[in-house]
Amino acid sequence: MPTSKICIIGGTGFVGSRIAAQLVAQGHRVTIPTRRRERHRELLVFPTVELVEGDVHNTAFLRQLLDGQDAAINLVGILNESGHGGRGFARAHAELPAKIIEACRQTGVSRLLHMSALHASLKGPSHYLRTKAMGEDTVHRAHGPDLRVTSFRPSVIFGPRDSFVNRFAALLRLTPGMMPLACASARFQPIYAEDVARCFVASLGNHKTYGARYDLCGPKVYTLAELVAYIAACMGKRIKIVPLNQTLSWLQAAVLEWVPGKPFSLDNYKSLQIDSVCSQTFPDVFGFQPTALESVVPGYLSAGRESRASRAARSDDGRRAKTSAAR
Repeated sequence: MPTSKICIIGGTGFVGSRIAAQLVAQGHRVTIPTRRRERHRELLVFPTVELVEGDVHNTAFLRQLLDGQDAAINLVGILNESGHGGRGFARAHAELPAKIIEACRQTGVSRLLHMSALHASLKGPSHYLRTKAMGEDTVHRAHGPDLRVTSFRPSVIFGPRDSFVNRFAALLRLTPGMMPLACASARFQPIYAEDVARCFVASLGNHKTYGARYDLCGPKVYTLAELVAYIAACMGKRIKIVPLNQTLSWLQAAVLEWVPGKPFSLDNYKSLQIDSVCSQTFPDVFGFQPTALESVVPGYLSAGRESRASRAARSDDGRRAKTSAAR
């Protein structure tokens, strides 16, 4: 497609930064909103990226942000909310897409790409899946001659800085030798973040994707227990995984959702009652096959281990130097 101006809402995040990099490499100009510009200076190394401070939930700011843009990409999503009633999920996943649609109409933006979630459904068991479905349906109701819409429903996304593999790696570092695991038999078909980004970028100017909803999964299905065991093996850590039954899994979620940072919640538990697995093969329209988890995860887990070892060595050197000086 010709050089375009593209706004990525949620562009400072895990997938957004990858989409931005790929768009810049193709010569596009990218605008990314953020609440605090100084927190995302790494994006400013891209010559055609502009960071704009503001609140995307503010309709006036959204109109200003999208004015003059050729396309908008919405990646905003949360895995947990500060409360427990679904209000935070609804605000991020359902209300914001509606505001974005209205801003697109007011500013003449003619292309919208939207991030949903695999098995998002109005009848889903969790606030996460239900509100993701609300947002997805909202944007597709707006699809037409003046606004072409495409949505994507990925399984769990992996890659450096992800919130899945790295979260379990962090928990494993704190686990002495045995790990009680909720929903151990839940199944996933993880997809690489760079592949998700490729799908978004490839869709922008491809009329074959207009109006479509794409399930995105990697090449292999794993249980949660298998994934955790693999992560432990990549870290060189010996661990015994103890699968919890449904009652104990629910109880673990109920306790952990009160822990700062909410490492696991009842809403997460409810989402895990549906396997995050695709029913069809990877969409042919994108022209590539997804990357295997085994070809990527060992690299960033070992890099993290080397980084921690290097920091520990520097700390030891500093302590030895202080001791010598004291003598």
